[in-house]
Amino acid sequence: MKILFRHREVVLGLIIALLVALFASRAEGFASLHNLAGIFNDSAILIILALGQMVVILTKSIDLSVAANLAFTGMAVAMLDAAHPGLPLALLIVIALLIGAVLGALNGYLVWWLGIPSIVVTLGTLTIYRGMAFVLSGGAWVNANQMTPGFLNMPRQIVLGLPVMSWLAIGIVLMAWLVMTRTSFGRAAYAAGGNPVAAVYTGIDIGRTRFFAFVLSGTLSGLAGYLWVSRYAVAYVDLANGFELDTVAACVIGGISIAGGIGSVAGTLLGALFLGVIKNALPVIGISPFAQMAISGFVIVLAVVFNARAERRKGRIILRQHSQLPAKEVAA
Repeated sequence: MKILFRHREVVLGLIIALLVALFASRAEGFASLHNLAGIFNDSAILIILALGQMVVILTKSIDLSVAANLAFTGMAVAMLDAAHPGLPLALLIVIALLIGAVLGALNGYLVWWLGIPSIVVTLGTLTIYRGMAFVLSGGAWVNANQMTPGFLNMPRQIVLGLPVMSWLAIGIVLMAWLVMTRTSFGRAAYAAGGNPVAAVYTGIDIGRTRFFAFVLSGTLSGLAGYLWVSRYAVAYVDLANGFELDTVAACVIGGISIAGGIGSVAGTLLGALFLGVIKNALPVIGISPFAQMAISGFVIVLAVVFNARAERRKGRIILRQHSQLPAKEVAA
């Protein structure tokens, strides 16, 4: 039992199960399969964005422009669909992915080649991308009447009992797991954040690794841009305003270390689902929006404290182990 509780993912999964049971006692039907599937679908965009954010944070960086990237990309493809209704949906999705990747590459280039801290770069590009969305649209909205039915309905179509958007999130989770655990890029991302000095000595280009992490984050933001405007049937400048904070929160709650190099895809998924359960349940049991914000913030602070204590505790154990070695071995 103690071994199970050493894994952050197991603990977080149990907490989510307890929360579902608690809310189900207050709201009948909350724990039904239909409602839980709805919560997962509502969390799908957050899961996709959080996975991109996870890769960036693992390399000891942060991407605060993901929501602005989503807003600009969503506005661009919505306007394209409205202006050219004959364009194939597959082409629009590819355009969304490419736009997101280019915006992510701009972040990565500034961090890699110019050596600017990622928080400074992405704070700047956050504003730039929002401004680009305003210039592109002239401040106007694109509503459901202007978009084509195919553009709007694809994420909502039911396949094997789940909407397409949920299946997309599941597919991206599986691909992220394969990339982070079975490829050289995944190993390089962990090494770049966990021990940059050792990574350099093993031949890992830290700057290049961070660059591709930002490209991946931007690409997923582009996909999320299409999914957002199609699901909610509207595109405007302030789309997903502040959503970048939710992606960071999902990573932190899931055990991703802000210091880099520590975390997992499963933890990020559970962190996003934790936020999804909280945001869906609190209105049901009559909690005010202001209290919801306070509760979410309190949970994030607890998660940061928990992560910091866990990392510090590991360091102390290492020091104790070294202190117990004979003097000759320590010197060697």
